[in-house]
Amino acid sequence: MTHTKSEIHVPERRIPLYSEVDVVVAGGGPSGVAAALAAARNGASVLLIEQRGYLGGMATVSQVPAFCPYTDQVKPVIRGIGLEILNDMKLNMEETFRKDWQDLLDWVPIDAEVLKRVLDKKMMEAGVQVLYHTFVGDILHKDGYVEAAVIHNKSGTQAVKGNIYIDATSDADITHLAGGQLIKGGENGELQPGTMCFVLNNLDRSNFFSNVEVHGKDLKHAIRKAKTEGRLRVAREWAGISWLNNHTAGLNFGHVFGIDGSNAEDLTRGAIEGRALAAHITEWLRETVPGFENAFLTVTGEQVGIRETRRIVGDYTITADDFMACRSFPDDIARNAYFIDIHMAKPTSGMTMIHLPAGESHGIPYRSLLPAGIHNVIVAGRSISTDRATQGSARVMPNCFAMGEAAGTAAAMLRENGAKETRSIDVSALQCRLVRQGAWLGEGINERYLEKA
Repeated sequence: MTHTKSEIHVPERRIPLYSEVDVVVAGGGPSGVAAALAAARNGASVLLIEQRGYLGGMATVSQVPAFCPYTDQVKPVIRGIGLEILNDMKLNMEETFRKDWQDLLDWVPIDAEVLKRVLDKKMMEAGVQVLYHTFVGDILHKDGYVEAAVIHNKSGTQAVKGNIYIDATSDADITHLAGGQLIKGGENGELQPGTMCFVLNNLDRSNFFSNVEVHGKDLKHAIRKAKTEGRLRVAREWAGISWLNNHTAGLNFGHVFGIDGSNAEDLTRGAIEGRALAAHITEWLRETVPGFENAFLTVTGEQVGIRETRRIVGDYTITADDFMACRSFPDDIARNAYFIDIHMAKPTSGMTMIHLPAGESHGIPYRSLLPAGIHNVIVAGRSISTDRATQGSARVMPNCFAMGEAAGTAAAMLRENGAKETRSIDVSALQCRLVRQGAWLGEGINERYLEKA
């Protein structure tokens, strides 16, 4: 027997227009932040919609404790707005630790409260109109063009209109609502697990590091022993620990399985299970690890951290072969050097990690940001058009900054030309502008456009 959900009929009604701008950006994570700043700095009027009360995405919403590498182990490949934000966050962090991080570009600890304030300030300075506590609930579209986005917040239901829409929702929500083609997870629908990151206080950093040989810098030895004894309920023998100061650390530790981040019921279960797991891990750390005897669980993520949901079907799909070959494309708008990092879909599955040689990277073409069949939407972030393996590499926050800057710059350039069709852009002109804004697209491209400056 097939069961279908009951439906109700919503009467047709008029929705007030909240704002009409050049560029509407949905999502205030790294890709949306960079897109909004780039578009505004290039002269466009911009509305940035964010469902929380602050910007930063997984770095602030989910308390992810550190930024993944900005470099290819030799040089920074993520520059421009992404590097600007990283450096400004470091400048505003605790003075006693600032000297340790001032030259660090890989695995920099995230101070979520500092980052929130830095991003607020940048939006105000750039003239970006930010609307917090708001999400896009529907899209009005016709003949492949988005005509308006329907938003919901405490003020009610309203509409916003733009020339170009940037889908920085991480889950390709605008593309989904506009009827775009999407892929989710692996061949059998498997998804990487979520993680409820958390912050501990009242720690003793020096005591921890004086015993690191016994437990492991990433707690590998201690976790293995505890799992064997049945004292710790985690799947992976690894803990990411990022020290903010001598007594505070953020932890990326443990997995919550079977969570689809585009499903509200799964997110609810992920929050409940994730908080319980963080408490369980904290209790084990107090009992086991030197320096954590008096650990106080200060905060867990507002949402379980999500690694993978929908990916768009774009004009070009970046593949694992492109990754391994360090392939460049004529329409590159960013570079990626982060390793393929696919977390186990089940507790008994293994991790997939494939690293590029030091100094190597691959290109991210503009075409991979364009959802097939939709003409005025640019996608930025982990939901761009890739295969599943490459998504496990391109998904990280530094890459999202770079993709967002490209999307926002392109949107502003289209506005300058009075165009709505994202495919009509002069890619060479876009690359030139990105390079002059500080982005890095590869030695050849950067040299070419800087010489013309």
